[in-house]
Amino acid sequence: MYSPFQLTKKYIRYYFTASNGKGHGIHSPFVFDFIKFVLNDRKNYSCYETIEAARENLLSNRSLIDVEDFGAGSAVIKTNKRIIAKIAASSLKPKKFSQLLFRISQYYKPATIVELGTSFGISSAYLACANPAATVYTLEGAGSIAAIATKNFEQLNLQNIHLLGGDFRESLPLLFRRIKNIDLVFLDGNHRKEPTLQYFSRLLDYAVASTLFIFDDIHWSREMEEAWTEVQQDSRVTLTIDLFFIGLVFINPEFKEKQHFKIRF
Repeated sequence: MYSPFQLTKKYIRYYFTASNGKGHGIHSPFVFDFIKFVLNDRKNYSCYETIEAARENLLSNRSLIDVEDFGAGSAVIKTNKRIIAKIAASSLKPKKFSQLLFRISQYYKPATIVELGTSFGISSAYLACANPAATVYTLEGAGSIAAIATKNFEQLNLQNIHLLGGDFRESLPLLFRRIKNIDLVFLDGNHRKEPTLQYFSRLLDYAVASTLFIFDDIHWSREMEEAWTEVQQDSRVTLTIDLFFIGLVFINPEFKEKQHFKIRF
């Protein structure tokens, strides 16, 4: 993991080398539409208020829970008592990016959405609320955290979310038995290179021409930057968009040449 100072330096470099986020100089009609209708959509959708209220409840909750930690590639489970508010502060995607997930789901209307890394369910809720016709499968390793996410889904009356608990090595095979293909993937469950690439490879088997992969924290560490570079170089990837804190990956064969964009957001 990069230090805050290293991350700041990287962000400054990104800021001055990325497109300005208004579409100027973007020659791809697809990317221009993404900037205009998704990235810069300033509407205040009704879901925003209710889901952000759920976030605030988590951020003010000082209760202790036991969190199972499966470790870095280890099958040994360690149990730690942690404060819900602290977990929420460190693990939930900020409002800006959570609401971008909402707009992506609303605009592209994916029928089957997969999220690796539920946490307390804020990003899941945004993806599901944006597109009630979609089915959202979200995977979470820690049972105590998954239980809180499930409660949030119930309180938000989101009935199109299916949460699969347990280690991803167990829950992914269960997922694959339930689905035929995937239209949108949000990978936020592991911030190491090899697992990230392994999940990407396995999920690609269920991708269709319009599938969109969203990778979280692509500049979080050297490992994640290496993983992001390998994903960009994959022969099946035709278009990527680097928003610094997240990366978007399209595999649409209609894009005849590989294109990589960095856009300020």
